[in-house]
Amino acid sequence: MTFHRRYATIATDELQNLLAAGASARIALLPAKTSKQALAETLAAMANAGGGVAILGVTAKGALQAGADAAALRDALVEASLLPDPPLILPSAQHVALDGGEVVVAQIPAGLPNVYNVRGVYLTRTGSQNRPLTTAELRQLLLDRGESGYESQPVESATLADLDDARVSRYRDQVGLPPDEALIDALLSRGCVTRRGVEGLPVEEPLPTVAGLLLFGRAPQRFLRSAEVICVRYAGAVMGDEFVRQEIGGVLVEQARQAEAFVVGNMRRGMRIRGMAREETTEYPAAVVREAIVNAIAHRDYSIRGEGIRLLMFSDRLEVYSPGRLPGHVTLENIKDERYSRNEAIVSVLTDLGYIERLGYGIDRMIAAMQEAGLPAPEFEETVAGFRVTLRSASEDLVSAQPQTQRWHHAFLNERQEAALAFVREQGRITNSDLQALTPDVHAETIRRDLADLVDKNLLIRIGSKRATYYILK
Repeated sequence: MTFHRRYATIATDELQNLLAAGASARIALLPAKTSKQALAETLAAMANAGGGVAILGVTAKGALQAGADAAALRDALVEASLLPDPPLILPSAQHVALDGGEVVVAQIPAGLPNVYNVRGVYLTRTGSQNRPLTTAELRQLLLDRGESGYESQPVESATLADLDDARVSRYRDQVGLPPDEALIDALLSRGCVTRRGVEGLPVEEPLPTVAGLLLFGRAPQRFLRSAEVICVRYAGAVMGDEFVRQEIGGVLVEQARQAEAFVVGNMRRGMRIRGMAREETTEYPAAVVREAIVNAIAHRDYSIRGEGIRLLMFSDRLEVYSPGRLPGHVTLENIKDERYSRNEAIVSVLTDLGYIERLGYGIDRMIAAMQEAGLPAPEFEETVAGFRVTLRSASEDLVSAQPQTQRWHHAFLNERQEAALAFVREQGRITNSDLQALTPDVHAETIRRDLADLVDKNLLIRIGSKRATYYILK
């Protein structure tokens, strides 16, 4: 599993530095009249090597070509990316206007999961040249990238009608694709539709892939039942009978949003003194929670059936488990430095939508954010068939700046509510009858309103209904 961040565009000054550096194994300088075949070979060679940047519309020495048609170059790039086998799934090309001309920039990420060939020839880069892979190099590369492919498979019994045209159109508009580009072409170039046939259908019939249904499907779980996130909030530090549960389906973007909302809605909040200032804080940094959820959704092994992503909240930690062990050459020891995408089409679209930074280091960002919050670093663990990220909680010191006799003073609570919260902290739960026993002179309706107000203030969670109702700390 590789952890990515949002795809970063190349700034003008950075592009000028690349042009000045000249062609190399990681930089390809291509004239505007480069044939689609030659362009496809360069893209495939970089994808098989360490990735890089292809700049279209310049001479071999990096000089701008006046009069280059940026729109035509972009179209040529899209067409060329479809020539390799399998087709290359790349981030949207970047159009950059410089003094003296326009160029189109394509970034080829490192660690793509497939081995690419153009008309049966497998290429790599040495210096500024493309060259065929040796037999030994090809064998090793196939071994290293042998886990890819499931997301690109057509889904039997699914048709184009199972994709949401409105969702695809919004995506096309958001990433700035040409408005006259057919939706089917946009989906084909991003690995969301394939023309590979399944039994009983001709090869020419376009079919949704696993990635296409997960990203743009009307009802993805109709075909991929395990592609869901199961969120559970337990009252204590271990699994128990007291919990709040939510099963989240739909497309991957909605899963990410709803899973994050579940955590935010169930996190403790409080105050912390830092220096001379008092600041509001949460149980976990929101950015780290988001990173853990998006990475699990983007990088899980969707070929594993019968098990979804599990997000478990306990009183002292948050666990995010995703099916599928670390792929390729990534290990627990090198996870901070190595990059490998199990689901390149899914990562590409989520990158375009701003959920992932493809060329960054999400692990480093998570560690830094936890340290900034005064929390232990995230814990990463491989299980027999999956991968788990654990975040340790800040719950014990969230309200430590408050007087011990009134731990929730900042929430403007009355004495009965203070007593109720103290009772829950000691006993684990409270009922209307418990609070009535603590304050026997108070009317039952007032007791009910006090507890309901604590739920509204996100301090308690209500469990059960009618006479079986009780409350636990949130």
